[in-house]
Amino acid sequence: MRALLLLLLSLVSSLDALASITERHGYAQFGELKYPASFTHFAWVNPDAPKGGTLRLMAQGTFDTLNPYTLKGTSPIATGDFLQYGVNELNEPLMVGTGLYDPSGDEPTSSYGLIAKSVEYTEDRSWVVFNLRPEARFHDGTPITAYDVAFSYRLLLKEGHPQYRTSLQEVQRVDILNRHRIRFVFKRAGNPLLILRLGELPVLPQHYWKDRDFKATTFEPPLGSGPYRITRVVPGRQLVFERVRDWWGKDLPVNRGKYNFDRVEVEFYRDNDIAFEAFKAGEFDIYIEHRAKNWASGYRFPAVLRGDVIRAEIPHQIPTQTQALFMNTRREPFTDRRVREALGLMFDFEWTNRALFNDAYVRSASYYPNSEFSATGKPEGREWLLLSPFRKQLPASLFTEPFRLPATDGRGIPRETLRQALGLLREAGWTLSGQRLLNKRGEPLRFEILLVNPSLERILRPYSANLASIGIQASLRTVDRAQYKQRLDNFDYDMVLMTLPQTLSPGLEQWQYFHSSQVQVRGSKNYAGIANPVVDQLLNHLLAAQSRDEQIAAARALDRVLLWEHYSIPNWHLNNHRLAYRNRFAFVTTPPYTLGLRAWWLKTTENTP
Repeated sequence: MRALLLLLLSLVSSLDALASITERHGYAQFGELKYPASFTHFAWVNPDAPKGGTLRLMAQGTFDTLNPYTLKGTSPIATGDFLQYGVNELNEPLMVGTGLYDPSGDEPTSSYGLIAKSVEYTEDRSWVVFNLRPEARFHDGTPITAYDVAFSYRLLLKEGHPQYRTSLQEVQRVDILNRHRIRFVFKRAGNPLLILRLGELPVLPQHYWKDRDFKATTFEPPLGSGPYRITRVVPGRQLVFERVRDWWGKDLPVNRGKYNFDRVEVEFYRDNDIAFEAFKAGEFDIYIEHRAKNWASGYRFPAVLRGDVIRAEIPHQIPTQTQALFMNTRREPFTDRRVREALGLMFDFEWTNRALFNDAYVRSASYYPNSEFSATGKPEGREWLLLSPFRKQLPASLFTEPFRLPATDGRGIPRETLRQALGLLREAGWTLSGQRLLNKRGEPLRFEILLVNPSLERILRPYSANLASIGIQASLRTVDRAQYKQRLDNFDYDMVLMTLPQTLSPGLEQWQYFHSSQVQVRGSKNYAGIANPVVDQLLNHLLAAQSRDEQIAAARALDRVLLWEHYSIPNWHLNNHRLAYRNRFAFVTTPPYTLGLRAWWLKTTENTP
């Protein structure tokens, strides 16, 4: 009788477990999906957009590999704006809506099936199953199976860029259930974000890569499965993509109305001035503008005046990337918070914005500008509850004052700010002697700002002069891209101007940016070398968030701590797209969360299959 009772209890438990399993066409980290299972296309595309024609684009910089998944080399997606175009060298993932491949236009934390037709998960999010589409194919006609997914996971974990080890570290095991069904079991339950990250997993062809050196750089276009294939490569200078006419995914709801050009040509330019002159001469079709001065005065050429080129500012709700001067706390003197704060006081944004940017920018006062994750005012509610256990480890003023960056009237650093900076440096052991700041050993306070873009010298030279006025020797050093990448990967710099891409749902990438485990990981994006137990704990709260409100509170708490610790000198941002394009394109609208170029089409063209 006892054995029978135990068997019945086991059956009831199994039924309860089965009852808690959800299978859907997409996945929302929080809340509900916007689009039902019956949806036919996204609201911001034209499902009947004509196919055809050639799109000519530019990319800033160069490339020395077509493998975007390893530490070695620079692939096209690492060059400026390339990901905005919607045509790239990435392999298709299981799902789209989050991640790099095809970000959502109108939802912040949702994804829909691409290679996976559906996703199954338990209520406690302790595992996930992806059901693959039987029709999914690589470009050589080989079916995409669960074996390719498992191979991709293991290959990226073992030989891919270190970011994949961070993103996939919470997976305990992978089970191939059949050729079109694969399960990922997690190390812990209650991790809704991990399902999104696994949906972003690029699916690589096992039969192509199994006998190749995955870590090596290559100019041979790897085998893909997406809407375009690379048909021409001029190393470092040009890529040509051609639309795959019989692409297996062209009629899926997530793809209808997208990828409308038959041919996409991308020219790579190392110099912005040369690129802009080429655009004016009609060499390519779209120019995404990043220079305020050029935006203000550079668009008076005949094609604009005739209306042949359209100049547009398009507002968006995309969390702006973190752009800042990061101080490498692996090195002296940046280990001292007082020194870091003093260096931040000497950056005159208002003068820079007025004199160099035509007042085009807004100062970034957050690691998450233009988003609801920015810490504002004083901590309260859930954010205060997250921070209160760390009162002894955090500055007392963090709890009583809003964080404020220094501000000027745009005509130079005020005397009071100079006195404040020198006071902080004096507390940290630096004494002004003549024209130099010296420590107790008589060593001067000097460091190097590492750059790769020569145009940034014009912007940072005034900052260097401000530092010199209080005895700090800050030199600017611009190097080529190969040397720059090598020095970044090995943390061989004092201060560096960098950007950290941000998302609509901050998660594991924040771990890569700020967690202590990444300080010595070669190629990691923890540029400041942050090793702070409080930051680590807040990252754990962020990743464990079970609702949007919990996520916002954790992100704001993290933002506040990072700001008060002065690991970086925040730069500036825009909340709109600035672009110019030939007046021969059409589109429905620009959605709030992406530029949406993948849904543009030519106004007049012959329809093609």
